[in-house]
Amino acid sequence: MPLLETTEEQEDAFNRLQEGRKRVETELGKAIIGQEEVVEQLLLALISGGHCLITGAPGLAKTLLIKSVAKVFRLDFQRIQFTPDLMPADITGTEILNDTAEGRKLVFSKGPIFTNLLLADEINRTPPKTQSALLEAMQEHQVTAAGTRHTLSEPFFVLATQNPVEMEGTYPLPEAQLDRFLFNVLIDYLPEADEIAVVKQTTSKEHDPIESIFSAEDIIEFQHLVRKVPVSDEVIAFAVKLVAASRPKNPEAPDFVKAWVNWGAGTRAAQGLILTGKALALWHSRAHVTKEDIVRLAPPVLRHRILLNYRAEAEGETIETVTQKLIEHMQS
Repeated sequence: MPLLETTEEQEDAFNRLQEGRKRVETELGKAIIGQEEVVEQLLLALISGGHCLITGAPGLAKTLLIKSVAKVFRLDFQRIQFTPDLMPADITGTEILNDTAEGRKLVFSKGPIFTNLLLADEINRTPPKTQSALLEAMQEHQVTAAGTRHTLSEPFFVLATQNPVEMEGTYPLPEAQLDRFLFNVLIDYLPEADEIAVVKQTTSKEHDPIESIFSAEDIIEFQHLVRKVPVSDEVIAFAVKLVAASRPKNPEAPDFVKAWVNWGAGTRAAQGLILTGKALALWHSRAHVTKEDIVRLAPPVLRHRILLNYRAEAEGETIETVTQKLIEHMQS
């Protein structure tokens, strides 16, 4: 695994990232029209080494976007359609009895989780028992079966989709698993002009084939490079205070947080803000992280880590409005 120990190696990785950035956006543009912010957040998660939860209504090209990203980065790709009857072994794999030269032996047959990019489609349609099969893989990048640890290939990402519209027959993700996702990326309906372009393109011809720009090895190098981007103590303190202000038991939390929030974000949120802030700075050819970067990334980092109470719902508040009020409070 490349570690970019020398300055020359770091400069080479930086130059390759900058040279390929526009090409990546161009290639994804062959299949995806609009959704620039969504695309950027997914790419930032990849070079930060984090997992993404993607929330959006049906028909907004969530699956197409993820498959296109896998092609651009030349990643092994697997898709799992989560259903109520899916079992943990359907994800991680299971031991099967095989005839060998030494006789019958139990051999571990790897499941679809052994890939670089795993699309967990409609993850909230399967029970918690099966959802939890992803926890070890997401955190430790390994799978334990019958007492044996099986290491996953690097890089490894879980991009999980969930449909916020149909709540019948769904199982909300537990807070512990939600916290493992670096971003909760929200895909909304396109503006009219973009929607017209989508309908015109998809009903006339197939889009041009997407070309690979980077490799799995490049992503690993970029992940190491991201962690070398400098960030001031002032910006780190701002990120920590922003996250701490979301906790209702914090004496310094604003009144609306104490009134509307049942549970605030933990330390992983602050870590995510700084790490993705570094990735954002690197993606845009900057050598440092700013408070503006933290503010820009706060919604996707916080929206799945703050739990509102019944009073907030009764008063018509949403996680988006509360997050925005929190950001404005920190900037005042």
